[in-house]
Amino acid sequence: MRLTDILQPDCVKVPLVGGDKQACIFELVDLMVEHTDVQDAEGLKQAVWQRELTRTTGIGHGIGIPHGKAEGCDELRMAIGRPAEPLEFGSIDGKPVNLILLLASPLDKTGPHIQALAKISRLLISEDLRDALQEAESSQDLYDLLVRHENEAAV
Repeated sequence: MRLTDILQPDCVKVPLVGGDKQACIFELVDLMVEHTDVQDAEGLKQAVWQRELTRTTGIGHGIGIPHGKAEGCDELRMAIGRPAEPLEFGSIDGKPVNLILLLASPLDKTGPHIQALAKISRLLISEDLRDALQEAESSQDLYDLLVRHENEAAV
């Protein structure tokens, strides 16, 4: 699985304008609804936020991976954003988040959802890539970095 297979370039936003964790997550949901076939923004927001309230998706190193499953989601989808300022996210390392990767999937498809979470985790092991993504100056720069990294990894 390539993340760029589930991430459209117009589902990347730098910077996010929301001033807190929930606002930025909801901004990414709205972006996804606007540019993909995801139908129910409110249902997806509720699913992602309920998951977030259960346990933080701030995995450390400035990364948040909120995710959820919703009826209005036709297939696995992804959106990425970099907040204008680092956000308090309740991360496991106690540090703020400056890169958010949102995953949304249908209720009945757990396998691809788990594969995507694992792929993101493996990808972001690279400190150089993490730093580059977190410092990307534009949405296109961030998307291009991800494409370049996946192309290099496939060789």
